[in-house]
Amino acid sequence: MSGLDKRVGSYEEALAGLTDNMTVLAGGFGLCGIPENLIAEIRRRGVSGLTVVSNNCGVDGFGLGVLLEDRQIRKMIASYVGENALFERQLLSGELEVELTPQGTLAEKLRAGGAGIPAFFTATGYGTPVAEGKEAREINGRHYILEPAITGDFAIVKGWKADHFGNVIYRHTAQNFNPLVATAGRITVVEVEEIVEPGELDPAHIHTPGIYVDRIIQGSFEKRIEKRTLRA
Repeated sequence: MSGLDKRVGSYEEALAGLTDNMTVLAGGFGLCGIPENLIAEIRRRGVSGLTVVSNNCGVDGFGLGVLLEDRQIRKMIASYVGENALFERQLLSGELEVELTPQGTLAEKLRAGGAGIPAFFTATGYGTPVAEGKEAREINGRHYILEPAITGDFAIVKGWKADHFGNVIYRHTAQNFNPLVATAGRITVVEVEEIVEPGELDPAHIHTPGIYVDRIIQGSFEKRIEKRTLRA
């Protein structure tokens, strides 16, 4: 990797500098658009004490769920528990610190972090446990609470295509949280299905400009279905 060329040749190089007790922002929604190989590399590295910010925590045995198995996550900031039984057990036992955040608020906290906005007021959560310990204010007759922005040491993102400069396109619903996460990391790492030459991507189709991206790597993906339902 040199100059404007963001490509790296290995997952070890992609996550160079990741250490214990860091905050990792992870794109994806359920198992859709998750950076599955970067997650596997985090597991391989054995780092621990992580604060992980993601919409949820994968499923048992796949996605971010594998980091729960090895007790690598100290705190999870997410919108819901989902299909992950281990996540539920660690939450209920108190083994895992969990900060459940309304989904739209979580998205806005990441967007604000990427935009350099330290905090914002939202009506979501006012009068509920979500508001405990937070500043409240009445504006134009409606009550709001102050939510801090979120940034991270590393942002791990799954894209569809990218060029050498780190410009990224996401495919369909895999866009989900990935563009927000990509802006809010001190170091943003994107794994994609295909890396193309500069100029091959239509500028009008780029979702994440390369200015936000530090490293890109091409990988292969299982794209597991989170919950398969079949006719009887």
